[in-house]
This record gives sequence, C-alpha cells and structure tokens, in this order.
Amino acid sequence: MSMLLQFTRTLSFLCILGGFLACDTNPAKNTGPENENKNLDAVNGTPVLDGSASDEAWENAAWYPIPYSWKENAPDSNDFKGRFKVLWDDNMLYVLAEITDDTLTDIHPDGLIQYDDDDCLVLYLDEDASGGDHAYNYNAFAYHIALDGKVADMAPDSSNQFFDEHCISRRTTSGKISVWEVGVKVYDGKTYTDGGENIPKMLQQGKKLKFAAAYYDNDRSSEKEHVMGSFPATSEPKDNAWQNADNFGIMELK
Repeated sequence: MSMLLQFTRTLSFLCILGGFLACDTNPAKNTGPENENKNLDAVNGTPVLDGSASDEAWENAAWYPIPYSWKENAPDSNDFKGRFKVLWDDNMLYVLAEITDDTLTDIHPDGLIQYDDDDCLVLYLDEDASGGDHAYNYNAFAYHIALDGKVADMAPDSSNQFFDEHCISRRTTSGKISVWEVGVKVYDGKTYTDGGENIPKMLQQGKKLKFAAAYYDNDRSSEKEHVMGSFPATSEPKDNAWQNADNFGIMELK
C-alpha cells in the first residue's frame, strides 16, 4: 500500500512539473526567428562607400539576418544567405548588406521594365514610422537597387521611375558573396512630390523609422524565383512589403 501511495505521489509531482514547464513563458526561452528584426538599432557613423565591410565605422553595428521567404518556395542555403547592418549620420542612413547568391542575373537592362524580376537588393523605408499603405504614394519608399546600381520604384501614378538620386550604392563581388554598401537619403514621404524641390531630412539621435531589407533572387529565369525578407510574412500574399509598411521593423537611431 505504501509503495502504491509513493508511486501516486511521484506521478502527481511529475504531472505538476510537466504542466509548469509547458506553461513557462520566460521570453529568453521563447525567442526565435519570428522575433528577429522587429527592433533594429542604427549606430552613428559615416563609412566610406566602397563596397567593403572592412571600414572601421561598421565595427560597432549589429548584423541582422534576411532569413524569411516571401514566396512559396525558399531557396537552398547554398543559393542564398543574407544579412545587413545600418549606420546613420546627420545626412544619410548607410546600409551594409552581405549577400551569398550562387547566380547573379540581370536580364532586364532597361532598369524600368521588370526591375523586380532581376537580382536586386531592396530597402524599404518609412520615414515617420507610420506604417500602412504605400502602393501608390510615398508613405514609404521601396528602393530596388539593381546590380548596375540603378534604383527603381513605383510612383503614385503607377509608372516605374528611377530614384538614383536617393541612393548611392557600391557593390563588390567575390565568388558567391556580394557586399553592397548603400547611402540612403531620407525623405518625408508625406510632402515628397515628383519633380518638386524635395529636401532630405536631417537625422538625429532618438529618431525612429520603419525599415526592412529584402533580396530578389533570379537564377537566369524570365521572372524571379525567390524573395527573401528581413521580417516574417504574416498575411497573404507574403510578398506585400511593396504596398504595406505595417510589418517593417522599428529602427531607432542610436
């Protein structure tokens, strides 16, 4: 009888312990990819834009991954890996992206025709962190930076336009690894007008913006095969960052 009682007590203890562990909500144990890149820090510094990660200014900036597939099929790890850092000074944001891609493809050299179907780095920027729709307005910008450095996005009238004056980019490639270094001028999208006298915002410590990074991957096809982004897609279609800024990460200028 005593053995049965002891077994019953032991079983009860194990059940209670199992329930406690199952209900453990310690954030340190529940961190995962879905929590990455929603809070980003941009460190103050001014790099030399030469397509190199060796600049001393980058040493104190944190790496953030680009791990999420925004299309049905995700690329093999040998085909794609991506990560980025961000710096800022009074005049610009600076993005350093390290992209592993086994095939670099640019079969639409015009730059405005199917610019999103070639290999390109895409930087999404919402200056006042308001989020929301930006499909046919400048509430946020989606800078598609091509292999040749051209920068394209859609204008409010649905036309494709170059925004080369917004971004200064340099890219170097060695084997499968490309290093992109981009200086981005920050504009107030609420007042920005095509052909107008648009003055970039001066940046200061403590400012918060919405930001995301992505990479469009084409392996010599007529259309891109993969879209990889820095935040998880939570709704359909997955690749809706071009029109919705809600899920961009909040980036603070430190």
